Amino acid sequence: MQAFNNNHKPQIDTNQDRKRIEVVAAIIQDGDKIFVTQRGYGEFKDGWEFPGGKMEPGETAQEALVREIKEELDTEIAVGDLIDTVEYDYPKFHLTMHCFLCTIISGDLVLKEHEAAKWLTKDTLDSVDWLPADEGLIDRLRQLPEETEGLNTK
Repeated sequence: MQAFNNNHKPQIDTNQDRKRIEVVAAIIQDGDKIFVTQRGYGEFKDGWEFPGGKMEPGETAQEALVREIKEELDTEIAVGDLIDTVEYDYPKFHLTMHCFLCTIISGDLVLKEHEAAKWLTKDTLDSVDWLPADEGLIDRLRQLPEETEGLNTK
């Protein structure tokens, strides 16, 4: 079955039985900087990504994001606007990733699952080796205002 959209070419999934994974990602912004993490485990170890994780049954995307960032980074965040929903076909699964602009309410971004982390500016977004699905967000992030008004809850 094909899905048509006025803005995008139709995407044909040749593997209808492909596993589907739905995740959330936090674009944590502080002024002109964006927080990114490096995976410390699994098939995509060492790739850079925006922190987040899988949604659990019954959770909204925002609830999942707050939970995941608390679990992975021991930090409480405020979830703002949805920036984009990325659809990406990895060889073994199809990923749907809901990406939200976020700010820190409290916590020190303690790395519990990630190998490394850094704050990047729009000019340094290309300085890391992004995971393929996350790479699709880079151009979109360059268009964001330096600081999103009304979102900073510190």
